[in-house]
Amino acid sequence: MKQRLEHIRTRIQQACARAGRDPATVNLLAVSKTFGPDAIREAAGLGLVQFGENRMQEVREKVPQLEDLALRWVLIGHLQTNKAKDAVRWVNEVQSLDRESLAETLHRRLADDGRSIDVLVQVKTSPEPSKFGLEPGELLPFLNVLQNYPTLKVKGLMTLAINSDDEAAVRACFSQLRQLRDQAQAAGYTGVQRLSMGMTSDFEWAIEEGATDIRIGSALFGSRSYA
Repeated sequence: MKQRLEHIRTRIQQACARAGRDPATVNLLAVSKTFGPDAIREAAGLGLVQFGENRMQEVREKVPQLEDLALRWVLIGHLQTNKAKDAVRWVNEVQSLDRESLAETLHRRLADDGRSIDVLVQVKTSPEPSKFGLEPGELLPFLNVLQNYPTLKVKGLMTLAINSDDEAAVRACFSQLRQLRDQAQAAGYTGVQRLSMGMTSDFEWAIEEGATDIRIGSALFGSRSYA
């Protein structure tokens, strides 16, 4: 894993050089879904502290086994409203906030506990029906609504690009999210700064289009088994 991580960091540096960016502005989120605690411990031993998961069931299983490590857990998968209680208990950040019913439930649970949580708003920049997220035109009204839920600290936006080998089509998804972030800031939502976009297959394009957070799984941990 050490060699894979070094290779990823080299690619990050090269992409930043092409974009005229400082590599320190790009955060690597290790996507540990389907990988067990031993793999996460190995990654933590290499200095990684943020781990992304798709399903709350996996988070519930892994966190107790790794409580001796100071890790930060990030939910990147679609969150069902009835799992909001678990999310509030187990994760440090939700990157897939995409509807008011979820915001209201998270806020209520957090308010009961006297806590807050970082969130990113997921926006649908791909035409694929399998992808979740707000329609781009819904973003500003949704950010306005989120002001009613102060326990949710909105830090930025997240998207999943189209699953395609067409570089222009993938980059268009990332570019659109960057433009939406800029529009949000211009509208007064200055806390909306981060852009979580780009995965193993396309993170270099994402960096060149402005990503601040890239979500890397198989390039770090190796091939997944979904058995």
